[in-house]
Amino acid sequence: MTASAMPGAVGNPEAGPASSRVLLTRLAAFLDGLVVPSASVLVSVVLFGGFVGLAGASPVEVYEQMFRGAFGTWFSLQNSLQRAAPLMLTGLCTALPARLGLVVIGGEGALYVGGVAAAAVATRLGGSGPVVVLTAMALASMVFGALWVGAAGALRAKRGVNETISSLLLSYIGIALCNHFIEGPLRDPQSLNKPSTMHIGEANMLGPVPGLDVHYGLVYGIVACLLGWLLMDHSVFGFSARIVGGNPRAARLSGLGVPKLIIIVCALAGAAAGLAGMVEVAAVHGKANASLVAGYGYTGILVAFLARHSPLAILPVALVLGGISASGGLLQRAFGLPDATVSVLQGILFVVILASETYRGKVDWFSRLLVPAAKGASA
Repeated sequence: MTASAMPGAVGNPEAGPASSRVLLTRLAAFLDGLVVPSASVLVSVVLFGGFVGLAGASPVEVYEQMFRGAFGTWFSLQNSLQRAAPLMLTGLCTALPARLGLVVIGGEGALYVGGVAAAAVATRLGGSGPVVVLTAMALASMVFGALWVGAAGALRAKRGVNETISSLLLSYIGIALCNHFIEGPLRDPQSLNKPSTMHIGEANMLGPVPGLDVHYGLVYGIVACLLGWLLMDHSVFGFSARIVGGNPRAARLSGLGVPKLIIIVCALAGAAAGLAGMVEVAAVHGKANASLVAGYGYTGILVAFLARHSPLAILPVALVLGGISASGGLLQRAFGLPDATVSVLQGILFVVILASETYRGKVDWFSRLLVPAAKGASA
């Protein structure tokens, strides 16, 4: 083979060192990006250790039991995976709009709206086959979730209303409206103490993934995160969204439809959270009631920030936070701590991560170490 046929290896002898510099630069940037969130987690662990120490428990033993309750046995791992499924979807509800520089925190309301919509559709299609019912439930949950969070996006795009405030207020409105329908038109007459919708039917429940005692909601969450990664990181649409997030004024000057992008991304975010509501109805509860408001939407905010709004990074972060949530009962039995103790850890994590945002992009330890070395090697 001639030199002209191998320009990277023979015809251009500098291609190898140049490629090495590019790889080292990317590696350094990746490692620098891990420094701040890793330090945030470490600080949170120390602070939470002090909290449980003041409560009379050994921090080391508490963390040992938390790991055992989250990942120590096959049962606990499956429990963590089951709790991670809705967190993957509600994490996307915050992560996708964040690519445009928006802070949307309405995942809890969108989840509840989507869950109630899914239950309502299932009770109307009870005589149809499971495939038809589950498909209709998924579509209804995504449509209503998209409308709910998309409304916050439309208010931001068309009227300049702050999306953080509007999405939070819409969440409360959605929860109140759903409670009205559950206690009124959609109520099962036999649900006396706890108002609920009619049961969707055992045939229409989401079954477990083969080989696991985990429902198919986990598959929904993984697929949604992969699709979000492809859309936001490997498509023209995602590139346009990142331009809007980086410099909205430049995006407008370049001819991008900023309002349209905002509404579409917020609608997609709401669809993900709405699907989480459908998963909870079809895989866990079998009906819609107040139990759907379990905090998955709010924990999804923490998932998104810990993952730096990366759809792929949401997968492991959701698993970790799902494991933390799953370990709450074990802490209560082993140390007499309240079941909500793990919520304190989540709160500390969220506050520390928000405080650390001022250091985002300012840490370049690995860039200083690796990039000059790459330049010296190429020279």
